Amino acid sequence: MQRITITIDEDLLATVDAMVEARGYSSRSEAFRDLVRESQAREPAGDAGEQCVATLTYVYDHATRELARRITQAHHDRHDLAVASMRVHLDHDSLLESSVLRGRAADVTAFADSVASQRGVRFAHLHTIPVSIERARHHHGDGAEQHDHVHV
Repeated sequence: MQRITITIDEDLLATVDAMVEARGYSSRSEAFRDLVRESQAREPAGDAGEQCVATLTYVYDHATRELARRITQAHHDRHDLAVASMRVHLDHDSLLESSVLRGRAADVTAFADSVASQRGVRFAHLHTIPVSIERARHHHGDGAEQHDHVHV
């Protein structure tokens, strides 16, 4: 096993200690290993080239220098993935943003990781749903073009 050192806010450490107590872990290390295992289990299943739709929900501190600009730029840089976003001001410091994404599972996961790992993002969760894409032409009115349909 490898030994690592982390820096953590006192509030988060209190949460870890409460979890250690409540779940009966023998140490903080075992609790952190379990948290990492839980995170690993939430990774999208299937082929990374598979198509998916997803929601990425995260809470961040809007006062963190340049964070809002970086998040907005990330969405612009991957406009091919970003379908829609909604932002909610939770309090004076915190914003909750929820984004609907669509694309290759590997691309969606990489985008989510790039947002979640930003300094000032306090919580992030990606929920993916595998889909198939069908390109078809059928009647949607006069002059309908061939277009994609997403099937869950």
